[in-house]
Amino acid sequence: MTTAGVAVVEQSEWLVAHEALSRLAKERAAAEAEEGRWLLAALRSAAHVHLGYGSFSEYVERLFGHKPRSTQERLRVAEALEQLPTMAQALAQGTLHWSAVRELTRVAIAENERAWIEAARGKTVRQLEELVAGKRPGDDPCSPHQPDARRHVLRFEVAPETFALFREALTALRRSTQAALDDDAALLAMARHVLGGPREEGRASYQVVLNVCAECGHGQQLTNGELVAVGDEVVEMAQCDSQHLGRIAPPPSGAGSALGSDLVHENDSNGAHLGGHPDAPIPNCAHVGTSSVRRPRATQRPRATQSPPPALRRAVLLRDQRRCRVPGCRNARYVDVHHIALRSEGGPNQADNLLTLCGVHHRASHRGELLIEGSSSGIRFRHADGRAYGESVEPRAIDVYTKTFGALRSLGFREGEIRAALAKLRSESALRAATAEQLLRAALACLTRPRARSSSCSP
Repeated sequence: MTTAGVAVVEQSEWLVAHEALSRLAKERAAAEAEEGRWLLAALRSAAHVHLGYGSFSEYVERLFGHKPRSTQERLRVAEALEQLPTMAQALAQGTLHWSAVRELTRVAIAENERAWIEAARGKTVRQLEELVAGKRPGDDPCSPHQPDARRHVLRFEVAPETFALFREALTALRRSTQAALDDDAALLAMARHVLGGPREEGRASYQVVLNVCAECGHGQQLTNGELVAVGDEVVEMAQCDSQHLGRIAPPPSGAGSALGSDLVHENDSNGAHLGGHPDAPIPNCAHVGTSSVRRPRATQRPRATQSPPPALRRAVLLRDQRRCRVPGCRNARYVDVHHIALRSEGGPNQADNLLTLCGVHHRASHRGELLIEGSSSGIRFRHADGRAYGESVEPRAIDVYTKTFGALRSLGFREGEIRAALAKLRSESALRAATAEQLLRAALACLTRPRARSSSCSP
């Protein structure tokens, strides 16, 4: 065989191999799409129960060999694709592979799924992960990255006995809280336990440091010499139960301080709250460098103050029997003191304006997922759709209201005014079946309309 002939044969082999792999990639994508649909159908029909398996995860692991986390992710993607028909079709036709769809379904909604599909064209999974990181559901591909929305991944390689003890600890934690905690909530509760701070009830159960910019209100948590952006709800949680350290001057230029802030508040409940004033921008904040920093003399530094005061905090804990006040919640460990009328918006440090919440429900209240109304002596808890806590709810409506709440917070509106606007909108019959976009438009009209014109918030 001539050299030219060998070259022709070799070219034919790689071409055949490439065509075969391309065909398999499309078939695999179609199979992944079909598998997701049937996994969801099997879960909803409780197929594992009829077959005698102890859990759905065990059933899938025996059938496909998927680990529980993989099963959970496939179910999430399959459920998301029910609302994303174009993306579901792209997966079934093999124009998108499952790994790309897995990332896109974290942020895409029906209104912008085509834009996300176009943005994914030609990108690797790693590039898609970077594109999606720092964005919230509903954001467009061109939306700016939000550091507090970025999810962080923890990976450990440990010995078998460490792994076994860690799993037992998570199980015990979930059992003690009487709640179905996800990984994020479980690890948060475990960290709070490890960071146990002052044991006397005038101070909260653990201490961390939170740095807050006075101009934009965004917060960053100090951890191991670095500042990590946190969500607005964490800043609000810190306002509820904190020790304010006052103004702290930054070090001379080039000293390399992690803080660099001129004013510091310390919070025990969800972190020391390092807050600010107009002359004290925090590192990595958009307002850094917009104003000069004045360094007060040491004699001008105010004394640290705690909000609420220790004696009042002890009284509230005793009144609430040191447990979460949300009906049905049995969590009585590491509870926070919460201001019903927000402290950050002028709510008073009075016993009737305070109640105890577990960390999960405290965070839910500042995310708009849990509504707390009235005073401590006559408190009412509601779901985001306005229905009484524990009653049958409409998941779609809850999703719409919580997404709208988060969008308005990211636009800079205060939590109290958002709650008031959404409360008015819940009474509007025309908005009962509204999408998140429609509700957001109505809420913006309400929040930006002069009060004298109308008390109605409907567009």
